[in-house]
Amino acid sequence: MLSLRDTPGNPAPPGGTIVAVGTGDDCTLRAATWRPTTRSCRGTVTLLQGRAEFIEKYYETIRDLRGRGFAVVAFDWRGQGDSDRRVDDPHKGHVDRFDDYRLDILAVADSVLPTMPAPHLCLAHSMGGCVALTGALDGWLPFRRLVTVAPMLSIRMIRLPLAASILARGLHRLGFGRRYIPFGKPVSIATKPFAGNRLCRDPERYARNAEAARQVGAGAVGDPTIAWLAGAFRAMARLRHPRAAPRITLPTLIVAAGADPVCGTPITERFAARLKAGHILVLPDARHEILSEREAIRQDFWAAFDAFMPGTDLPTHAEVAQHAAPVPV
Repeated sequence: MLSLRDTPGNPAPPGGTIVAVGTGDDCTLRAATWRPTTRSCRGTVTLLQGRAEFIEKYYETIRDLRGRGFAVVAFDWRGQGDSDRRVDDPHKGHVDRFDDYRLDILAVADSVLPTMPAPHLCLAHSMGGCVALTGALDGWLPFRRLVTVAPMLSIRMIRLPLAASILARGLHRLGFGRRYIPFGKPVSIATKPFAGNRLCRDPERYARNAEAARQVGAGAVGDPTIAWLAGAFRAMARLRHPRAAPRITLPTLIVAAGADPVCGTPITERFAARLKAGHILVLPDARHEILSEREAIRQDFWAAFDAFMPGTDLPTHAEVAQHAAPVPV
C-alpha cells in the first residue's frame, strides 16, 4: 500500500491523492497529486526530484505552490523513494540507463497529467534538472515552461571528473554497473550531520529533511551505482556540448546556487548564456538545495518563480521546437 509519511515538523499537505503509476517497462512509481488552496487555478506544476530524494522532502514546496494557485504533481523516480527498484539492495541509487527517467516522466504524463488542469509546468531540482533539460533538448518534455534549481550539469564532489567518467564507463562495460561507486555506502546524504553539510545553511529545514529521510528509510537511498554515475556523465556531457543549449526552445528559468558545493555553478552559467529562450538567476549565498535554504534565499527564489511562471496557457514545446535539429551524443 502506497502512503505518504508524516513527521511532527513535516506533516503531509492535506487533500493529496496517492497514485500508483506504471511505466512502459513495468516499473511502478509512487505519485501524488494536490489541488490548489486558492479559489482559482493557474495550472499544474510537476516536481522532478534530485537524486536520492522523495515526495516527503517537498511538502513545504508543495504548500508554497498550492498557495500560489497551482495544482501539484509529485512522484518518486524509479530507484528511490517508494518507487520500484531494479536491484536487490534498496539503498542503492540505481538506474540501468539515464534514459529510464524519460520513461518515468512519460508514464506520469500519460496517466496523471490528463487529470490535472492546464497549463502543465515543471519545477526540477539537480538531477531532475538534468533530465528535464535533456527532455527539452530532445523535444519530449511534456511541459510548457521549466524552472530548474541547481541543475546537475557537473558534479563538484568528484575531483577528477574526466578520469572518473572513464573509470565508470569502463567498469560499467565490464559488468559492474549495479555495484556501488568505489567506496560507496548505503547511507543517505540527508541524514549526515548538519555541520559541514553540502545541502543548505538552514539548520531547522536540514533537521526536518533528515527526520523525513529516516522515516522513509531505504527510500532516501545512499550512494549511487556505477551505472548511475556512467549515465550521469553521459547526460551532463551531452548538455554541455556547445550546440546543445541553443537548441532548447522551451522557456526556461535556471536558478543556481552561488555557494553550491555539489554542482558547478560556473558551468551552469556558461550553459545558460547559450540558451535562446532561457534566463539564469544566481543566488549568491545559497547552497545546493535552494528550496530548503534560509527564508531570505527562498523568498528570492519564489520572487523569480512568480515573475516567470504564467497564469495563462502557452504554446506547446512541440509547436515551438518542431524544426530543431538533433545534437550529437
